[in-house]
Amino acid sequence: MGLSNWSNVTEFIIVGFPNLQGFHTFLFALLLLIYLFAIFGNVVIFTVIRSDARLHTPMYFFISSLSFLEIWYTAVTIPKMLSNLLSKRKSISFTGCLLQTYFFHSLGATECYLLTAMAYDRYLAICNSLRYPAIMTPKVCTHLAASCWICGFMCPVIEVILVSKLPFCGPNEIQHIFCDFPPLLSLACTDTSINVLVDFIVNAFIILVTFLFIMVSYIKIIKAILKIRTAEGREKAFSTCAAHLTVVLLFFGSIIFMYVRLKKSYSLDYDRAFAVIYAVLTPLANPVIYSLRNKEILNAIK
Repeated sequence: MGLSNWSNVTEFIIVGFPNLQGFHTFLFALLLLIYLFAIFGNVVIFTVIRSDARLHTPMYFFISSLSFLEIWYTAVTIPKMLSNLLSKRKSISFTGCLLQTYFFHSLGATECYLLTAMAYDRYLAICNSLRYPAIMTPKVCTHLAASCWICGFMCPVIEVILVSKLPFCGPNEIQHIFCDFPPLLSLACTDTSINVLVDFIVNAFIILVTFLFIMVSYIKIIKAILKIRTAEGREKAFSTCAAHLTVVLLFFGSIIFMYVRLKKSYSLDYDRAFAVIYAVLTPLANPVIYSLRNKEILNAIK
């Protein structure tokens, strides 16, 4: 990640929410409350699943893995956002900005893969129920989860290396709420069409391929559920998938509009709005969705 010798910028200023200057104290309190709730909720779900033997099944193993990921996913961006809301100088070093971008995208890619593994688990459980215990062994679950993390942390390496070699010699204000590839590319003092193309290819592969796999799995799942004769059986099968499908639509619906595009950026308000959804609201929604809709987790918590 060597910085080019002819780059003059050593730090960036994260603009954040310039249209809400008079509400920074309120935004700080609201964001802090959301962050604490997201951390607390995901820690509770992770701890309960790990400590209750009744929940040591593949489905709950992946839910606990997702909760563990969300703890770090929020820690990459929200603490810095909180400090910027109270600070007059909202600066971040060049290296710090690259690291924040790398870890944010690594954890985001890991979540894409993890949600895909969860869809595969639900597909096997409903469409291949007789062989399911033999296929989804604890060893297989561990290998699947580890593969999600390894692939996730490898995905943005090329993008970060390419950005680190760009010259930044002009304005250093990042028109976003945290460091990310699109606002960084808009500040470079050279043509970034190669970077934009590489970003599009990497993001399209990660996001669209995993989302397509998930949707194909759910089409087969729905077909299998509709063949169940009893209404009680159909309701039970749907309930095991509803929470996961809700999280998938919320997460992928926002990141597809943000990252699968052949432009440096759309309108600034557009980018900020979607960033709040996938960086703040989705990690908050996960513990709510998985706990309130799941009787086994609620009973384990009680």
